[in-house]
Amino acid sequence: MEEAEITDASIDRRISERLKDLRLERGWSLDDLAGKSGVSRATLSRLENSAISPTTGMLSKLCAAYGLTMSRLMHMAEGDFAPLVRRAAQGLWADAQLSFKRRAVSPPARTLAGEVIEGEIGPGTRIAYDHVPKPGLEHHLLLLEGQLEITVGGQSYELKPGDCLRYQLFGPSAFATPKKTSARYLIFMV
Repeated sequence: MEEAEITDASIDRRISERLKDLRLERGWSLDDLAGKSGVSRATLSRLENSAISPTTGMLSKLCAAYGLTMSRLMHMAEGDFAPLVRRAAQGLWADAQLSFKRRAVSPPARTLAGEVIEGEIGPGTRIAYDHVPKPGLEHHLLLLEGQLEITVGGQSYELKPGDCLRYQLFGPSAFATPKKTSARYLIFMV
């Protein structure tokens, strides 16, 4: 029996609220944040008011401006730390425009150094991260299914199921799937 995936309909609203809180905590105007992130003031306003859903690219730029990983932002929106995280309780976020799903398998916590994210990228999809949320962030990516090309540090790597790519982020990175093949993977972040 196949497990039904349920996305939390309110997660976009909670992400929007958390992003607004982060901006206000820093005393930044929408114009300040637009300048730091490269996201237009109008888009930021619509996002903070939950008039639009965030995209992966938008969240990447905002996380870089705040010096947060996307997982840390998601944790701030998803709730408190629990030792056991059942699959049904793992936050699932999707970017339909990019055919991308992100599940917080082991979300970040104040007292734990690592976290685990499950990612799914549809066929013929490329996701580019122009900004590093936290320089030196360590990733261990294990490809579970499909094919995935990862570009990091100017070097491209072709992964097949069972392959593990270990790297630290200091610059732009990208994930790409072939035209007819998707990818499912785990990222262990430290």
